[in-house]
Amino acid sequence: MSKSWLITLLPFLTWFKMITPQTVKKDFFAGLTGAVVVLPQGVAFATIAGLPPQYGLYTAMVTPIFAALFGSSLHLISGPTTAISIVIFSTMSQHAQPGSPEFIQLTITVTFLAGVYQLAFGLARLGVLVNFVSHTVVVAFTTGAALLIATSQIGHILNIGVPKGIPFIEVWQYVILHLTEFSVAALSIAATTLVVALAAKKLSPKLPHLLIGLIAGSTVCYFFTQQAQLVPMVGEIPAQLPPLSMPDLTFATIRELAPQAFAIALLGLIEAVSIAKSISSKSQQRINGNQEFVGQGISNVAGSFFSSYAGSGSFTRSGINYSAGAQTPLSAIFAAIMLVLIVLLVSPVTAYLPNSAMAGVILLVAYNLVDFKHIKKIVRVSRSETAVLVVTFLATLFLHLEFAIYIGVILSLMLFLARTSAPEIITLAPDPEDSRRRMTDVGVHMLPECPQLKIVRVDMSIYFGSVDSVQDRLEEVFEKQGIKHLLLIGTGINFVDLAGAEMLIQLQKRLQSMGGGLYFCRLKPPVYAFLAKSGMAKLIGNDYFYSREVESIISIYQKLDQDICKTCPAKIFKECHGQEYH
Repeated sequence: MSKSWLITLLPFLTWFKMITPQTVKKDFFAGLTGAVVVLPQGVAFATIAGLPPQYGLYTAMVTPIFAALFGSSLHLISGPTTAISIVIFSTMSQHAQPGSPEFIQLTITVTFLAGVYQLAFGLARLGVLVNFVSHTVVVAFTTGAALLIATSQIGHILNIGVPKGIPFIEVWQYVILHLTEFSVAALSIAATTLVVALAAKKLSPKLPHLLIGLIAGSTVCYFFTQQAQLVPMVGEIPAQLPPLSMPDLTFATIRELAPQAFAIALLGLIEAVSIAKSISSKSQQRINGNQEFVGQGISNVAGSFFSSYAGSGSFTRSGINYSAGAQTPLSAIFAAIMLVLIVLLVSPVTAYLPNSAMAGVILLVAYNLVDFKHIKKIVRVSRSETAVLVVTFLATLFLHLEFAIYIGVILSLMLFLARTSAPEIITLAPDPEDSRRRMTDVGVHMLPECPQLKIVRVDMSIYFGSVDSVQDRLEEVFEKQGIKHLLLIGTGINFVDLAGAEMLIQLQKRLQSMGGGLYFCRLKPPVYAFLAKSGMAKLIGNDYFYSREVESIISIYQKLDQDICKTCPAKIFKECHGQEYH
């Protein structure tokens, strides 16, 4: 077994060497902080997902351990997240009543399938795929999810019995029609929870502000006496370890849930890798995207056998973990273990936790999802990105969430293809003020050009998506400008596929038939290797490739019409003056 495969299978071997008594102490206190933070979050996220509250805590106990052991980030904390919770609710409520045993069984099954997808992606080294999902899509999706989350809690905040599973618009229609039935007690409890949590966070970001807000809201509920009796409670959470569970692996169920599982897997990977990279930019750690895929996949597969639902990286808990001084992934393991101890000790207290107080916490979580800074920047800077933002946002609100994710991915790819389908082609000429006569952008420096030789640089790959654009621009040189010698500088070309190579051969043949030629200079080694291996270089002609501009100019100059050169006023090359390059 090679060392790289051993590290892939057992990545914790790399950070076990970092453990010392000092790092253990720092990881322990970081883990304790994380356990306190995730307690109210776990309950809130499970509520968003349509699951009993304990399932959020089970997820926070199980998935962080496996993600820490098999991921690559030193500070990423996995577990239940807001975005995945809302997707779970949206997708699984199509098949079963939220909170029902069937709903729980399907959720555990889709978690297993999502983990299998993620694990397969990681082992296949497809970590680069998340780079094709633009940040704009993620911002739009999370903004839409935040509004959906807030909408899902409006019934608890006002204590209006909104039917479960109805669309976004119908929820607000129902609330408006029944607004006179709202409860002053429930609204006061939610408002108190929200205000106190915000005040605690402003006072000190390190305080467990969500927990403090829940305590304040529950206290207000106690003083409402008779009215408080009409406010529903979360209920007591079982004081137990995550019980064993078994996904439904029948063919019919797998076929039914596979599309939703793919969307959940993709969203989870985007979240985890994005957060890991964000934290690593501060910690100066290099993140292995493929290994993160493996870690997330194993955590979800394993979690599905311990009553956990799909988890991913949490920006809040990961940021707190890093700020609290965590040194190794041992902090995530400590957080999970201490959460178990806390749940065993305080679970009876949740029987006195009002749903409206929990709704206030969830409302704050939803608000924190909205990235106002990036939204303003996107709208100000780019119309195309703004269009992607609006379409993905509206799709999140009015379509099934898994379709919104797919639409976002498709839009990201379309935007990428649109940008790369029209490469920038720069016209170059030797700079007379440079002693080495370096090639410079003609448009910027207003330099004269040779009337017989066009020198251009293509600043992007030449592939099936950009072939037409590149061909049109290059053909314009000899069709409209009458130039039959074309030198292509390849320093900006990262990739050429078969379609691109065939287009270049066609151009070469046309120019040769006119008595000219298409010449290549300074192609990158991988690009030339592809042309040589595919036989394209031989078809073009090996003597049309040069490693330096000096060599190419000396060779091509000899093929120019010398009669034209004698009367040319530009004389931009040293050969035009009877000089030689050194």
